[in-house]
Amino acid sequence: MSDDHTHVQEFFTARAAGWDDKFPDDGPAYSAAVSEMGLDAGDRVLDAGCGTGRALPPLRAAVGSSGTVIGADLTPAMLEAASQAGRGRAGTLLLADVTALPLRTETLDAVFAAGLIAHLPEPGENLRELARVVRPGGTLALFHPIGRAALAARQGRQLTPDDLRAEANLGPLLARSGWRMTSYVDDPGYFLTLAVRES
Repeated sequence: MSDDHTHVQEFFTARAAGWDDKFPDDGPAYSAAVSEMGLDAGDRVLDAGCGTGRALPPLRAAVGSSGTVIGADLTPAMLEAASQAGRGRAGTLLLADVTALPLRTETLDAVFAAGLIAHLPEPGENLRELARVVRPGGTLALFHPIGRAALAARQGRQLTPDDLRAEANLGPLLARSGWRMTSYVDDPGYFLTLAVRES
């Protein structure tokens, strides 16, 4: 396990138990983001870096009982919090590194990723791994329940031109990783980039 992974696990392990209490009002933003993905009944979707699983219930609602929902996370404590919140009923909880997924190539219709990109050790390669498991024409949603400026302010930092989530940076990064950006929204209360898996 790399130092990056160790740091991510330590960070989220220390915060897992109180994570949902710290951000109690994010649920509607998650539901709104999922609704923008265009999922159909029976679709197979991964919540990559699912944390406490807040996206799992709306993802399950979108794909129905015939669909497949997987929540994958690197941190056992986060998956435990998801289970304790009852979100394991909405999807399968999988302890896994999203940079090397134990899933077959082109088996998914979509990937949802909330707050994930800032924690990827090699964003280009790691987004390519997400592309690997999605069929051509499938969807990627990169989401955060607040916009970039609000997030930077929360973290006590300034937005800089090299910010990975800036549209000018994210579009080319996705293009190099097997995705084509189809929409980009960065409002104060909502960040959502949608991309389609290229052939």
